[in-house]
Amino acid sequence: MPKIKDIVGHQLQLEELEKDIATQNVSHAYLLAGPRHIGKMTIAHWFASKLLLDGLTSDEKKATSKNIEKLTHPDLLVIDKLWAEGKCEDLDVISKSSNVSQAHRKKKGKTAKTDTISIDDIRSLQDRLHDTCLGKWRCCIIRSVERMKAEAANSFLKILEEPPPKLVFVLTTQSLSSLLPTVVSRTRILRCHSVPQKDLYPLVEGLDSADSSFILHLAQGAPGVIDRFRNHPEELVAEKQLQSTARQFWDTTSLQKRLYILQALKNKDKESDALLFHLALALREQPISVRSKYADSFFELLRNKKTNAQAQLLSQNFVLALGS
Repeated sequence: MPKIKDIVGHQLQLEELEKDIATQNVSHAYLLAGPRHIGKMTIAHWFASKLLLDGLTSDEKKATSKNIEKLTHPDLLVIDKLWAEGKCEDLDVISKSSNVSQAHRKKKGKTAKTDTISIDDIRSLQDRLHDTCLGKWRCCIIRSVERMKAEAANSFLKILEEPPPKLVFVLTTQSLSSLLPTVVSRTRILRCHSVPQKDLYPLVEGLDSADSSFILHLAQGAPGVIDRFRNHPEELVAEKQLQSTARQFWDTTSLQKRLYILQALKNKDKESDALLFHLALALREQPISVRSKYADSFFELLRNKKTNAQAQLLSQNFVLALGS
C-alpha cells in the first residue's frame, strides 16, 4: 500500500467518519459508493488508519503507521487487486495491495487469472477474522465488492449478519444496484461524488497548459485518473491518439472510415471501453445540432454493447443510423 495521500475532496464524508470515531459510534460496516478513481480506496485506507491508531501514544502511532502502510499490521485485512493482465500474475505483486492469503488462487503453478472475488477468497478472509485484536479496532477493507460471485456474496452476507466484535468492514463499490440488497442494508452507505474541477487544479501543477486541460477533461472529477497520467506519460500519449481518432469519427461522413474506427469494439475489453469513452467526450464537443442528431443512436449503441449482440453487426447498424 502506498503512503496515504492527502485526500482530494470528500470533506463531508471525512468529517462523518471522524465524528463516528470521536463519539464511539463506529458502524460494523461502511460502504463507499461512487464512480471509479474518485478516491474511495484512499478514504478506506485513511479511515482504517484512523481506527487502528485510535487511543495509541505518539510513539505507538509511529510504529503502527509504518505497519499499516506496509500492510503488515495484524489488525488490517485488505482485499484489493487480485489479478490484472501483465501486472498481478505473481502473488508477490498481489501482496503489495492485498494481504489476505491468495495461495488458493494458484492453479498448476500459475495464478488464477481472474479479478473476481470467489468463495475461496471469502473463506481465506474468514480464517483471519477471529484473530486476536491488538488495539481498540480491527479493520477489513474490500475493494469493489460487486466483484463477488453469488456464492461469495451469500457467504459474506453471513459474516455481516454476525460480525466478530471490534471488526469494522470498509467496502467500496462502483455499482450499488449490482449488490445484494441484503448486503447493502447491513452497511452504512457513504456516497462519494466526482470532485469539483477547482479542487483538482493542484494535481496538474507543473504540467503545460495543453496537457493539464486535457487530463482534467479526461478525469471528469476523478483524482485517480490524474495521478495515473502523471505517473504514466506513455498512457497519456495513447489517450491523445484515441481522442484524435474519436474526433475523426464524428467529423467524417465516410461509412468505411467509421466502420474501420469501430473495429476496436469487437471485444469487450479496456480498449473497447476507452474508445466509447472518447467517442462520448468528442460528441459533447460537437455543435448542438450534431449532438442532437447523433445522441440517440450513440446511446442505443451503448445499451446494445452491454448485451451479447454481435459487435460487428452493432457497429454496422450504428454507422448506418448515423448516415440516415
